Amino acid sequence: MGTPAKGIVLERADLAAWGQSMRDAGRTVAFTNGCFDLIHSGHLASLAQAAGAADELIVALNSDDSVRQLKGAGRPILLAAERAALIASLRPVSAVTIFGEPTPLEVINQIRPDVLVKGSEYEEDDIVGAREVKSWGGRVVRVPMVPGRSTSQIIDAIRQLP
Repeated sequence: MGTPAKGIVLERADLAAWGQSMRDAGRTVAFTNGCFDLIHSGHLASLAQAAGAADELIVALNSDDSVRQLKGAGRPILLAAERAALIASLRPVSAVTIFGEPTPLEVINQIRPDVLVKGSEYEEDDIVGAREVKSWGGRVVRVPMVPGRSTSQIIDAIRQLP
């Protein structure tokens, strides 16, 4: 099959087929998710680490409504389509999808990744999808966060400018 296409934005209806095509090609898949509003060095570091855990990396982005529910009024700064295009353009990322549910569990079950990656601020027992991924023989990887780098901190710093 050659090298799978990189930097694609997948519709939800295509997730299961994409995951299966990766397995059929003998590729392992890592999955991570988040808001990824205003891409910063912390995001880049965590995506690079996530990509290092498997052959392919898929990123599930929270929808605009989901980001508002999680982060409050005024967020996201960048709308989902723009966030998806930005994340998809990053070298470690194979594919991106957008989800609007409260958790990414449905997406995880559609893709059936080999590796589930989240930040080390989460305990494994609290990571959505950890039990499911482990049930089909996958593993959970917790990656260290970059101290002092978060979108909320960046936005707060901008708001404090004169």
